[in-house]
Amino acid sequence: MTIYSERALRRGHIAAATFFFTNGAVFANLVPRYPELKAELGLNATIYGVVLAMNPVGAIVAGVAAGVLIRRFGSAAVAVIGTLGLAFGVTAAAWAPNVWILACAFFIGGSLDAITDVAQNANALRVQAARGRSIINSMHALWSLGAVTGGAIAAGAIALDIPVKWHILASSLVLVGVAFWARSWSLPGSESESGSGSAEAATARPAGRATTAIVLTLTALVLIAIGGGLTEEVAFSWAALYLGDEVGAPAPLAAAGFIGLVGAQFIGRIVSDRLVDRFGERTVIICSGLFIAGGIGLAIGVPTVWGACLGFALAGFGCAPAIPLAMQQADRIPGLRAGTGLTIVTWLMRLAFLVAPPLVGAIADATSIRVGLAVSLTGGLLVLALAFVMPRKVAA
Repeated sequence: MTIYSERALRRGHIAAATFFFTNGAVFANLVPRYPELKAELGLNATIYGVVLAMNPVGAIVAGVAAGVLIRRFGSAAVAVIGTLGLAFGVTAAAWAPNVWILACAFFIGGSLDAITDVAQNANALRVQAARGRSIINSMHALWSLGAVTGGAIAAGAIALDIPVKWHILASSLVLVGVAFWARSWSLPGSESESGSGSAEAATARPAGRATTAIVLTLTALVLIAIGGGLTEEVAFSWAALYLGDEVGAPAPLAAAGFIGLVGAQFIGRIVSDRLVDRFGERTVIICSGLFIAGGIGLAIGVPTVWGACLGFALAGFGCAPAIPLAMQQADRIPGLRAGTGLTIVTWLMRLAFLVAPPLVGAIADATSIRVGLAVSLTGGLLVLALAFVMPRKVAA
């Protein structure tokens, strides 16, 4: 393992954090402006949901290529090029003249976002291995901070009546520039030199057969990740529409539900490590399910601006640890080669992002968005029901 200077480690840490921040901010700039895209192209809720589902379709199709690209070009380079491709997809969506181009733009954006997601996590794990201490949860917190920042910029652009086309073009150019700058600070050398992804790490645990117990445990962890992911995805796709169309919030304030959720998610990810150390993973996941279900229940049960915003914030705090802890526990399953469980959970949890938008859209057309949001409530109940697969205390 290469020994890096403190200066190189500090710069590499900042670069890894920047990749997460820009990834969260690029797409979040567009999310509060979804209602404008829907209205401009005259989409009903079902078609709108199907179009949004092109994002996870692209992610599922392209996500498996991330490992090959990282081994060939390095995690930092792939993260930056992925950010560029994501920005292109987001900008194409903002400029889309018809539903077909909009769907293609979301497909492209989802494809590159999935590759960026794997690359930035691999890069952060390189830094973590080199530093000898955990940083991965704080990296995910910075993704949430990026999403808050992007949502706030979008809310400001709406308030200033800046057209979505020019707002997204400008924000994408700036954020891509920041990502390219961060590339120059990333850890030098190959992926294996920091110990992340090395042959030694890959063989640290012997590969075993996929026994029934392993399959059931992995399935439960995938469902926990999906339960947390449903909350995030539904808020991305429907919170602004719910607040604007059904609660009656003005356009700038309609973004508050999404901003509140990702802001609370950021706080949840900042404190989750301490909560796990103090109370154990199982207790944290139980609370996660309760907060998700209770928050979404409040948002749809009290359809006012403050009721919805508070509900989304509680749900965001609740969903914060679900995905990181599910990934972490999957990577600890005895009998699986290191990284196998993590890869499976990361890839399959995107099924939630594929199913949720069209499902909520179909329910919204048949009844209302308010009823459709109950999908997230069931996600919280799913997390709560499967919490027993998590250890009572964090593994050493």
